[in-house]
Amino acid sequence: MPLEALIFDVDGTLAETEELHRRSFNDTFRQHGLDWHWDEALYAELLQTTGGKERMIRYISEFVPDQRGVLEKMPALHKSKTQSYLSLLQNGALPLRPGVARLIHEARARGWKLAIATTSNPRNVKALLRGALGADSPSWFTIAAGDVAPRKKPSPDVYYQALEALDVGPAHAVAFEDSTNGLKAALAAGLAVVATPSRFLAGENFTGALSVVSDLGEPGKPLTHIAGETFEKGYVDIDGLVAMFEKICASAQDKRSP
Repeated sequence: MPLEALIFDVDGTLAETEELHRRSFNDTFRQHGLDWHWDEALYAELLQTTGGKERMIRYISEFVPDQRGVLEKMPALHKSKTQSYLSLLQNGALPLRPGVARLIHEARARGWKLAIATTSNPRNVKALLRGALGADSPSWFTIAAGDVAPRKKPSPDVYYQALEALDVGPAHAVAFEDSTNGLKAALAAGLAVVATPSRFLAGENFTGALSVVSDLGEPGKPLTHIAGETFEKGYVDIDGLVAMFEKICASAQDKRSP
């Protein structure tokens, strides 16, 4: 079946945003007079919970249960955190990970569809895209973000939303993810996944991914292959993705043949 769409997670996949998120959480805690501080090790653990509000709720439940009264301030905390993150992002546009911009531009040139499937706030997503790809870039994508889906990753809901909006079946699209939760969500939606583990999630289990690579690579700056299918050029491009799917389809056909 021909490929015709690429679907990207955002945080850790399009760009290494998580350090900015961690800083914005800590800035928010200080602004609201909370004696909380999320260091890198703790934040890596909290990333197992998707969604900013959900992450703070988990922190209260597991680490400061005597401060449950803060739950009443959760809408204000999350609003402040979003504003802090946008401010950090706008004050120094975060570069996309290697190969991401190249692959997006190539997909557009080929007439492929593009989508975002993330638990991030839509404002955060659009700010990142504008800063990295240009003012009109959010219009290139179908964006399923934030609370658009009733359940967050590892539920596949946000991928169902993206596929429906794209009007594309899962056999015709590839998802790009950096986390186990994201991988599980995409696989449950029937999608093939190219995993590019991010800084905070490098040690996660990516079993089930079509290919696991360090990043998408660039001509002259090849990716590092970790597991699964390989990209002969040393970087992920449209031709490489098509060739990979043709190989898989041919293998499946051989297995069905008597």
